[in-house]
Amino acid sequence: MGREITSWEELERLVLEVGILPFFRHDIPGFSVEDHTPPELWFSGEEGPWEWKGPVARAGSCVYGKLFRNKAAFVSLEWFPDLANYRRDGYDFDARYEDGLAAYRDKEIVDALLRGGPLLTRELKRACGYGGKEGKKGFDTVITRLQMQTYVNVADFAYMADAYGNLYGWGVARYTTPEAQFGAQRVRAAYARTPQASRDRLLDHLRRLLPRATEAQLTKFLG
Repeated sequence: MGREITSWEELERLVLEVGILPFFRHDIPGFSVEDHTPPELWFSGEEGPWEWKGPVARAGSCVYGKLFRNKAAFVSLEWFPDLANYRRDGYDFDARYEDGLAAYRDKEIVDALLRGGPLLTRELKRACGYGGKEGKKGFDTVITRLQMQTYVNVADFAYMADAYGNLYGWGVARYTTPEAQFGAQRVRAAYARTPQASRDRLLDHLRRLLPRATEAQLTKFLG
């Protein structure tokens, strides 16, 4: 994993090669987009990782969202089905809600995305009554939980444009469900395995990918 990346295409190829790649550095050295990108591309005004997220997310080969430790990461479609099978623990969202394992606020967001997604953050907040003096609070907590459970992901990012058509500012996330973006059959391809079997496969993959990481680091990362 030692090579340097300088474009979104190279980032996509690296994610497909390694299967799982967090966006920011953490306690496992060398295992992030940040570790593989020249520092000058982060905040230089040139196109860099912040701009690459959108093209990779919408390319159709990788899932992007807050998937590990409540932080952003890419997961290839080779490995996402096992992550979904493990994190969902045998439940599609409707079944989780019916069994009392998901809050109504979680259901509001999932239902809004199923009705009208993909939706930008502000659109999703408005559809579910967040924001403003009288609006609900806690959107970030709910949307992060749904991503960690693999029921919601980021399909793309939208940017403001100036009078000349130049994009600027921070990208605004456009949310969807993995099933809507990639198809239920692909997302649920590991459902024939038990959640524990999917967890074991993911840990084995991480052990091979990161031989210097400790078992405690890997299990903490996987969650």
